[in-house]
Parts: sequence; structure tokens; C-alpha cells
Amino acid sequence: MARHLFDGTGTLMRFVLRRDRLRLPIWLLSFAAISAIIALAFVGLYQNAEERQAMAETMRNPAMTAMVGPGYGLDNYTVGAMTAHEMLLMTAVVVGLMSILLVTRHTRTDEEDGRIEMIRSLPVGRLSNLLSILLVLIGANIVLALLTAFSLTVLGIESMDFEGSLVYGSALGASGMIFAGVAAVCAQLSPNSRNTLGLSIAVLLFAYMIRAIGDVTNEALSWISPLNWILRSEAYVNNYWWPILMTVAGALLLMVLALYLNSIRDLGSGFLPSRPGKGKASKSLLSPFGLALRLQRTGLIAWGAGILLIGASYGSVLGDLESFFEDIDLMQQMIAQSAGFSLTEQFIPVLMAVMAILGTIPVLMAILKLKTEEKNGRLEHILSRAVSRNRLMGSYLAMAIVTGFIMLSLAALGLGLVGNAMMEEQLPLGMFYSAGLAYLPAMLAMIGVAMLLIGWAPNAASTVWLYLAFSFFVIYLGGLFQFPEWVAKLTPYGYVSEIPIEEMDFLNAGILIVVAAVLMMIGVIGFNRRDIGR
Repeated sequence: MARHLFDGTGTLMRFVLRRDRLRLPIWLLSFAAISAIIALAFVGLYQNAEERQAMAETMRNPAMTAMVGPGYGLDNYTVGAMTAHEMLLMTAVVVGLMSILLVTRHTRTDEEDGRIEMIRSLPVGRLSNLLSILLVLIGANIVLALLTAFSLTVLGIESMDFEGSLVYGSALGASGMIFAGVAAVCAQLSPNSRNTLGLSIAVLLFAYMIRAIGDVTNEALSWISPLNWILRSEAYVNNYWWPILMTVAGALLLMVLALYLNSIRDLGSGFLPSRPGKGKASKSLLSPFGLALRLQRTGLIAWGAGILLIGASYGSVLGDLESFFEDIDLMQQMIAQSAGFSLTEQFIPVLMAVMAILGTIPVLMAILKLKTEEKNGRLEHILSRAVSRNRLMGSYLAMAIVTGFIMLSLAALGLGLVGNAMMEEQLPLGMFYSAGLAYLPAMLAMIGVAMLLIGWAPNAASTVWLYLAFSFFVIYLGGLFQFPEWVAKLTPYGYVSEIPIEEMDFLNAGILIVVAAVLMMIGVIGFNRRDIGR
């Protein structure tokens, strides 16, 4: 009997590849291309050892350790060491997110939509569907490792040999595998795709947060996080393979666990207990906004806790910045260029920018939930009642705006409260809060872009994620790569005032709000004119 559990796996693998024939190549080529572009940019920006060593000194501080991981190769900061140290962690997080999204799409989402039941009616094994997506993800991450290694090697950069490039690419592939395993397990535990995605991303955020705290305070704590394991490979410096093998082994164990859990649970159920519904719906569910809030409540809580913890982890290192750089001439020069502001105050806009863009993820998820409900055929039931399209879309818009306000507030409070607890000279909590809320108009603009796509090009609505990724790349790496000022202006986050080192530019904020309102209105018009489900 057991030998039939995996019947038809090869056929289902081809089916998965067919469905993702565009998505997977775009993901893989994008990661390889970005890695190569960043390496070339480092060559252009830091043309001699003296400039690279100056950069190495800035990477020794606790804030940068929390953001990109502990430094290695800092005594001889080659282009290879710089690329691996500064880019591996952030790229690995995005690779992990890719795996989570793909696994969730092909497991819980398909199960929720009834496709798994249809597949199981055919001559396939009970575990074939889950095994097929896991094998595809393993193969995709192996291709990612090889493609990245090849693209970095052919650059011909002296410090980036094939072995180091293969270690770097394999570290990315291993991170994708282990979070595919995490998502597969979460898909068995959670009763629906929404909770699966929320729980998986919560694990990813927890892995990043616990690594950040451990790298700064207690190294032993970092070993809880698989993101720490891949950083220990020290690509282009020591090229350790054992952390990568350890990560792959952890991924395989998680996948085996997911297959076992899948074999003993009923289709459509999960191992986490589901509370029985009330006999009568609460009054909040009598409105579209109440329904939208109920559908996204779990994800909102998970993301809020994650953003708060990330803000707290960044705040925990603020107290060490001044003492760390007091004897470093390079940083003293930087402080002199921003007269009247401490190094801590100069770091706050950088940290808030990262957290604001991370906080935009649940905001976009909130508004794109409208497209998901439409795709699953549930909007017709609501619109068949006394609910207008304007009211329905307005409810999801309100949900997205509330989510953005909550995320920015939690990020600012986490950073400010913990930061002040660690610093001898405290900064006004209102300043942290203002630095956070300064990003709300940019979030509104991103919501406007999403609404525009939902209204007029619903099948392309997910491309807003590419725009968010571009925004992160430009804002996070813009200063490092010395991009022209106009590049930052291609994203709404480039118009945000860097509080506290800049005064709040209410004109830019007002323009962003007006642009957001116009995009939203155009999106509403398109949503009213088009057919639902098309």
C-alpha cells in the first residue's frame, strides 16, 4: 500500500512546472542577475583596498551587524567578501519568501480551492502532490545555486573564484530549501492558505529577528535561526560547506515531517485547532469592512508582532553606536557632514526605511486580498446583496490604510522604546514616531498602484510586488551604490523626509497623498466598469 503513496509524482511535477513556467524562470534569473549587478557595482564603487577597508570599518558596528550579519573577511575586505557579507542575508530572506509563496500556492491554496480533491480523484498517490512541489522547489533552488555561481564566476573579478561563487549560490539555494520545508509543515498545521502564509512568514521574520538579537548580544542565540547557518559559510573568505549541508539536512527533515503529517491528516483539515464558529455572526461581520478585518485578523496580528520585534531588535543596538565609532576617523567625518546630529540620529532614517518597506508587505496583502476573493468566486455572493462595489473596495482600502498605520506605529514604538532604554541620552519618542509616520504617504501611493492594477489589469495585480522589490533595492542600496537622485524618485519612498536629520516636507507628503488618491479613484472606476471574475 505504501508504494502507491507517490504514484503520479512525475506527472504532477510537470504540471507544477507548467503552471509556473513564467514565474520560476523570472525569479531565478532575477536573483542571478541582481547578484552579478551588485558585485559589479562594488567593483566600480570601491576601486582599491583602502576604500574597501574604510567600508569594512563601518560594517563592524552593532547596527550593521543586526542588519546584515556578523562581519568576516573585514581585515582584507575584498569585493567577494563585501558582496557575500552585505548581500547574502537580504537575498536569502527574499529567496525564502519565494519558496514560501510557491509552496503555499501549490498546497493549501489548491486544497482550499478544491483542486487537490480533483487531483486525488485521479490515479495518483496520497502524497504525490506535496512531494511533487517539494521536488520542484529542491530542483529550482539547485538551479538557483548553479546559475548564481556561474553568473558571478564569469564576471572575472579576482576575489570571486568558482568555489566561493558556488558556496554563495549554494547558501541561497539552501535557504530556499529550508523555508520551503517550513511552509510545507505550516501547510499541514494551518487550516487554510491565509494562516499558512501568515505562519510561514512569521517564522521567517522570527528567524531574522532572533539572528539579529543573537549576533549583537549572544552568539549562541543566533544558532536557533537557519539564516545564521548560511551566513557561517563565509563565502569568498573561508568557504565553509558544513553550514550549507546543515541547512539542507534541516530542510530535508522538515520536508519528511511535512509528508508524514500530510499522510495522517484529513483533506481540508489542519492540526492547529479551529475554534467553532458562533451560532450567530457578530455585528462587525454585517459590514464589508468587518468581514475584511476578520479574514485578515490573524495575518495582521502576526505581521504586527514581527514588525514590533524587528523594531525592538534594531533599537537594542542604538546604544552602542556612539561608543563604537568614537575613535574611527571616517565616521567622525560623516558626523561632521551632518552637523548637529549624532550618529544614532543619522541611522534612524535608514532603519525606518527598511522597516517601512517591510511593513508595506502586509499593507499590499490587505488590498490584494480583494483580488484573491474575486479569483475564488466569493465576491459575487457579497455583491449579490445590498453592497455596492464602491463600498466593497472602500472596505479593503480602509483595511490597507489601517494596516499601514499600525505597522509604522509598531515599528517606531519598538525602535524608540527599546532604543531609549539602551541609550544614555534619550531621544524624544515623538521623534521616532514622526520618522515612522513620515512613510505613510508613500504607503498610500503603493496602495494606489495596487488599486489601479486591481481595477484595470487584475491579472497583473501581483506585479506591484516587483515595484516594492525595486523600491527596497533603490532605498536600501541607493546610498551604497551612489545612485543618481532621480533613481530614488522613481519610487514613492524616495520622496519621504529623513526625520530627524531633515525637516518634514509637507509639500512632498501632500503630493504623494494626492497622487495616491488619484490612483485609487481611477482604480475604483475600473473596478466598477469591468466584469467581476475577469
